[in-house]
Amino acid sequence: MSGTVYLVGAGPGDPKLITLRAVDLIKKADVVLYDRLVSEKIIEMIPKKTKRIYVGREVGDDYKHQDSTNQMMVSLARKHNSIVRLKGGDPFIFGRGGEEAEFLLKHKIKFEIIPGITSGIGSAVYSGIPLTHRKYSSSVAFVTGHEDPMKTKAPVNWKKLAKSVETIVIMMGLSRIGSISKQLVAGGLPKNTPVAVIQHGTTEKHRLLIGTLSNIEQKIKQNKITPPSIIIIGNVVKLHKTVGWRK
Repeated sequence: MSGTVYLVGAGPGDPKLITLRAVDLIKKADVVLYDRLVSEKIIEMIPKKTKRIYVGREVGDDYKHQDSTNQMMVSLARKHNSIVRLKGGDPFIFGRGGEEAEFLLKHKIKFEIIPGITSGIGSAVYSGIPLTHRKYSSSVAFVTGHEDPMKTKAPVNWKKLAKSVETIVIMMGLSRIGSISKQLVAGGLPKNTPVAVIQHGTTEKHRLLIGTLSNIEQKIKQNKITPPSIIIIGNVVKLHKTVGWRK
């Protein structure tokens, strides 16, 4: 016999954007494992009697960190009834939810997946940037800018991606934006293609920086933008001037 592990999306940061299902599970959990992108206000929702464990993976951490989290979920599920694995954004959008679900399945642990608003969407909406628009964009791609060092296959083919979609949302790509911009230009995107960088999207610290592929790296340095940040590339970025509803 074992308990159930709930892989829960906490949303993009604003505590009002977390789902009712997620809040209900947090309130009833025996243990909550949370990562570094879960906002403080959401962590405060965890009852004081509930055991909480920080399992956030920092930049530079090796793969053993994820392995220990996987083992911890299995171990806790064999001792408790309800385990919440709380993740920023959505568990299945660069949240390793798929990997963790596979691990739980392999060890015969019951699990459920609770979706959340991914930061790529939430940050865009709070910045007044529609990722699709009949006039500007009929396609959008969500891409990670942080490549897995364990991969043997080639990384994201930015040159091909440049002309494949009209809106590109890059997550965890801040440190590589210079190289990415150059590859997108080499792939056919104009140097003046609009770029938005959104730091701490949907939260009280929400910051929006606008530039182009030719100058966004310099602007990021000048404005001291740091992670967590989302990058949006495409003509839809222009709409922030008119659609931006949250001042």
